[in-house]
Amino acid sequence: MVNGILNIYKEKGYTSHDVVACLRRIVGQKRIGHTGTLDPEAEGVLPVCLGQATRVCDMLTENDKSYEAVLLLGVTTDTQDITGTVLRTRSTDHLTDERVIECIRDYIGSYDQIPPMYSAVKVNGKKLYELARQGKTVERAGRRVTLHDIRILDIDLPRVRMAVDCSKGTYIRTLCHDIGESLGAGGCMESLLRTRAGQFSLAESIRLAQAAEAAAKGQLGQYLIPTDKVFSGMRALVLSGRQIQLARNGNPFSMDQMAASPGKGGTDPEAAPGEQFRVYDAEGRFIAVYHYDSGKEQFRITKMFFDPSETDFKKEG
Repeated sequence: MVNGILNIYKEKGYTSHDVVACLRRIVGQKRIGHTGTLDPEAEGVLPVCLGQATRVCDMLTENDKSYEAVLLLGVTTDTQDITGTVLRTRSTDHLTDERVIECIRDYIGSYDQIPPMYSAVKVNGKKLYELARQGKTVERAGRRVTLHDIRILDIDLPRVRMAVDCSKGTYIRTLCHDIGESLGAGGCMESLLRTRAGQFSLAESIRLAQAAEAAAKGQLGQYLIPTDKVFSGMRALVLSGRQIQLARNGNPFSMDQMAASPGKGGTDPEAAPGEQFRVYDAEGRFIAVYHYDSGKEQFRITKMFFDPSETDFKKEG
C-alpha cells in the first residue's frame, strides 16, 4: 500500500471527490481521502492522503487556508459565485477604490459568517445544497470565522482581486457576498484559487497528470510527503525496548520508563501538560502521536499510525 500525502493542484471542472477517484485509479488502491472540499470551478491546493495517512485527514481540515479571489461587485447570485443564477444587478457607479478598500479591510478579524445555502453544511441532518436544489431556504446559524489578513492585489471596479488568509470553515464566496452587501451594491465571487492549506503550498503542488505519469514510471514516491511531516512542529520521542511494543499497541508509558531520549537535545523531555509528541521506534519508524497527561505523569495515545504490515514510515530529519 502507498502511504503518504500528495499535494494536488485541483483543476477547474473537478470536484474534490473526482480527484480522489482519479488517484484511486492511478495508484490502484481504495484507501485515499481528501482534506477539505473545493468547489468544482475553484482551483488550487488540495492535500490528498493515501494509505495510513488517511488518519490525518480530519486533522488537516482544521488548518488555516489562503486564497486568491476575484470579487465582482454589482451582481448577486443564489450560489454567491458567478456560476449561480443572477438574482439582482446593481450599479457600482457610487463606489470608489478608496471606499471599497476601506470596506474590505474592515472585514479583517473575526465575524459570524452565515454559510451559503449551496454548501455541504448540515442543518437537521440535511446538507444545505440538497435543500437548495429542492428550492428550499432554511435558517442558518452564523459561524465564527477569522480573516487573518486581506490584501488587495488589484482593483479595477467592479472587480477586485484579493488575497485572503483565513481560518478553517471560511466561505470566500460568502465573504464576497457580504462585502458587496456592506457596500450597497451586492457582490459575488468570480474566481477562486487556493494558494495554501496549512503547510501545503501552491508552488509545491502537482497536477493529476503529473501524478499519473510518475505512478506509471514507479516514481510516485518523489512527490509523496511522509505522514509525520504534518507533525514536524512537535518534538520527537524515540523509544527502545519494551516501550516500542507499548506504543505500537497504543498503551501509555511513563517518563521514567523511557529508554531513549526525545528530539535532538539528548535529555529527558520537560513535557508540558497536554503537549503532543511524534513517537518513533529505534529504527526511525513513525508509530503515533502521543500527548503528555500531567495528572497521571504518562504519555498517552492521541492518534495511531503504526501498521505492522507497513515498513515505509520513516523518521523526519
